Amino acid sequence: MKFAHLVIAILILGVSEGTEKFSLGPISHTLFPEGFIFGAATAAYQIEGGWNADGKGENIWDNISHEQPSFIKDNKNGDVAADSYHKYLEDVLLLENIGFQMYRFSLSWARILPNGKIDNVNQAGIDYYMNLIDALLAKGIQPMITIYHWDLPQALEDIGGWTNPEIVDIFRDFADLVFESYGQKVKWWITINEPVMITEGYGEDKYAPAAYLDLHGIVEYQVGRNLLLAHAAAYRIYQEKYSHLEGKISMAFSGLNCIPATDSLKDKEAAERCYQHKFGWFAHPVFIGDYPPEMRKRIDKLSEEEGRNTTRLPYFTEDEINYINGTVDYFGLNHYSTEYASSGEEGLNPSVRRDEGILLSFDPNWPEESMEGFRYCASVGALVES
Repeated sequence: MKFAHLVIAILILGVSEGTEKFSLGPISHTLFPEGFIFGAATAAYQIEGGWNADGKGENIWDNISHEQPSFIKDNKNGDVAADSYHKYLEDVLLLENIGFQMYRFSLSWARILPNGKIDNVNQAGIDYYMNLIDALLAKGIQPMITIYHWDLPQALEDIGGWTNPEIVDIFRDFADLVFESYGQKVKWWITINEPVMITEGYGEDKYAPAAYLDLHGIVEYQVGRNLLLAHAAAYRIYQEKYSHLEGKISMAFSGLNCIPATDSLKDKEAAERCYQHKFGWFAHPVFIGDYPPEMRKRIDKLSEEEGRNTTRLPYFTEDEINYINGTVDYFGLNHYSTEYASSGEEGLNPSVRRDEGILLSFDPNWPEESMEGFRYCASVGALVES
């Protein structure tokens, strides 16, 4: 494998608030190697607003923030957010003024397909993203599209969301539509952003939809299975119908830099489990095939000790393993922080956290950035061409 690009993803706070508030000068590219691309990344729910504008359907974050206002800190929601739905041209101007060469943004599934399914296409949603893409290209900024960034249409959650195996074909149809709509102009694609985080919306109340809370340690793995199959289905449909467009597709993986807390063998093994469970859960199946052996062995053993007749980590068939394996054109990593890993157990029993068998901690001497979770490192995403 060889490095194709290295992208530093910089969060733009207050985007669309007015260009007069920003005094950041142009980025200097002279200190970085040729081919290094500077970019910014956003997520639809966090910036767009227009939560019910022009035919957009309700998504799981709309629903939970309206039904349970305290779910988000300070009773906030994304109804207006940065109002990028109406101010996207100002956003593009900011990107140009700063000197970014790429902009990664996500599609609001419910803005394009209000009920999540292909039988109800909202043309206003299609047009919004086409206008954004055209504005970026006019300024020489490459668009990178994330097809799914955590904002499932509520209509799909009502039928089980990512726990329902039908979601695989439904997501494939959505991906097919956006490839057809934007594939001529967009050459960089992320199918699913940080799938590990999506699983945390099931079995615990950390993220929307905060569903199936009594199935912790079980439902997350079913969700993960469907996410992997959905990603693979999107990749395969692109290769089948749109490969002539020469786009590049991957997931956006998330992973910690895990350092053993001590030199003990147990802590060294804990650091390796940190990589295998938090990162390998989704990276191993698409790059190598099937789940990491350590993850399989550990969860199978724990399931047996719990007196279960079957493992909590569902098996893939051989055909499914082959279907998922190789469905990436580059390696995309969202990396936020370093943590110390030590051997131990925490969390509900059973739970994904307890399955990992690790305790994580920060060094209080590491510098803390303004955004929670950024310690010891910058937010860097590496794109590695296969």
